[in-house]
Amino acid sequence: MYQREQLIQHYIESYNNFDVEGMLKDLDEDVQFENRSGGEVNLSIKGLSAFKEQAEKAKGFFSERQQTIKRFQHNSTQTEIEIDYQAILAIDLSNNLKKGDALDLKGKSIFTFEDSKIIAITDIS
Repeated sequence: MYQREQLIQHYIESYNNFDVEGMLKDLDEDVQFENRSGGEVNLSIKGLSAFKEQAEKAKGFFSERQQTIKRFQHNSTQTEIEIDYQAILAIDLSNNLKKGDALDLKGKSIFTFEDSKIIAITDIS
């Protein structure tokens, strides 16, 4: 369980630092990523190259971003984390979300592991 926490902490630190290569370090070649908001899937990606492409694109959405892990919960193949998320938008995302707006959200992420690699990440807000 400690190794999983280290892998997740490295991923989150890399995310916070806009370090896409660091984010990719412990991901499986066939990683699956899903983002759910309001009970609906709004992004689904499969494969390391597609993940990298999306992560590079998402860097441009924020001038600052910070995920803070509040809690780890482990089971046999997954670790769920509760997070606090703060960010400042670098672009207009919608009529309600404009450049310079601050986001302050709570959510969770579920990391699925196989052979010391992250094979899936589900972000839920």
